[in-house]
Amino acid sequence: MSADDARPDDTAGSDDGDEFNVFLSRETVAGDDEGPLAGKTVAVKDNISTAGIPTTCGSAMLDGYVPPYDATVVERLCEAGATIVGKTNMDEFGMGGTTETSAYGPTKNPVDPEHVPGGSSGGSAAAVAAGEADLALGSDTGGSVRNPAAFCGVVGIKPTYGLVSRYGLVAYANSLEQIGPLATTVEDAAALLDAIAGPDEHDATTRYDAAEGGAAAVSDAADVPDDVHPADATEYAAAADGDVDGMTIGVPTELVEGADDAVVDVFEDALADLEARGAETVEVSLPSVEHAVQAYYVIAMSEASSNLARFDGVRYGIDGGEGNWNESFARSREEGFGDEVKRRVLLGTYALSAGYHDKYYKKAQDARAWVKQDFDEALAEADVLATPTMPVLPPKRGESLDDPLSLYLMDANTVPVNLANLPAISVPAGEVEGLPVGMQFVGPAFGEETVIRAGSAVEE
Repeated sequence: MSADDARPDDTAGSDDGDEFNVFLSRETVAGDDEGPLAGKTVAVKDNISTAGIPTTCGSAMLDGYVPPYDATVVERLCEAGATIVGKTNMDEFGMGGTTETSAYGPTKNPVDPEHVPGGSSGGSAAAVAAGEADLALGSDTGGSVRNPAAFCGVVGIKPTYGLVSRYGLVAYANSLEQIGPLATTVEDAAALLDAIAGPDEHDATTRYDAAEGGAAAVSDAADVPDDVHPADATEYAAAADGDVDGMTIGVPTELVEGADDAVVDVFEDALADLEARGAETVEVSLPSVEHAVQAYYVIAMSEASSNLARFDGVRYGIDGGEGNWNESFARSREEGFGDEVKRRVLLGTYALSAGYHDKYYKKAQDARAWVKQDFDEALAEADVLATPTMPVLPPKRGESLDDPLSLYLMDANTVPVNLANLPAISVPAGEVEGLPVGMQFVGPAFGEETVIRAGSAVEE
């Protein structure tokens, strides 16, 4: 489909049987005949490279772009026996929290089509919620897997930075973003993580510092050599056993007090259930999160302004036509980028400009270090931290488009995790007026097993 034919409207996606406008392309890629994911269907977010299949990032700038290679995670899906059933809609270049900034129209929430599915991986979460795929891959820069998981009532995992290869991911912000799984159950999401996690020689962000992150959190075997990738020492699906007896769950007061009352009620009920299963809850404090959203957006927008410079109508994107280079470049970006992308690129460029780098970007990096320190101290008191995933219920479609600041503040509980490069999971905890409420667990670096175990207890 062309970008011009698929601009946002209430009927987007309805002409091809895609009721919720989940897919941007529906081409099928069959995996190997055998493997742990044999017989499973997987939807892949459209910022993950797929050889021979369009990868648009939800942007008119990349309309018709067909990559010549597969992302590492796509290769691993096929090796594990999964069948890819299509590429999913997303906020343009991952910039948004509602999947309404896509050049190909908004995705609807299968739970209630009047409401947003979350974002930026809203198409992937909606595909799972609607039964269009058994599993899905999204990418999480500041909550973009956990946010739609919470709003669509499914499970989403944001892995530790460096656990899953980023090769073939069209990144929004390199230092923050991780590919993560979505599924209807914690065990299925963990099984997908088993399939895609692991070292990759093509990915410079692959990490081998399991011992530094706490080997005991990575595996029951306390001795994990420094040259062993954490994923090679762990079976994530096996951790979904619901056993939280003796687990200490820290509750950061700052990330609960700001949530809507109805959301807090569901969250506290879920905590009470965990306590009845043998878990202990303790209050912890993360004073730095007051500044986390501001720091996150300065860093993310700065990295985006650099990453998106390549989309200039010469190497990629819409042809800017004749004239000098600057005029052609400007026309290409004016036509190819949507309003939200333009806003973030402009703000990021400003934050990096001479005279403002130290005032904004350097201070944001200092705040990031403070956030990480606070998480480390809180996780010294608890095995995992628990918060509502999203402080609000899914907004109605169209409500947030004219108020970007409210959209940014909606990420208050998720962005600190990306700043600290920690793992987290969102699991359905209940409903309010028929709309899902998600519960988030955050663990230490490479502590995926612990957050998966906690999440599976809520599920039970």
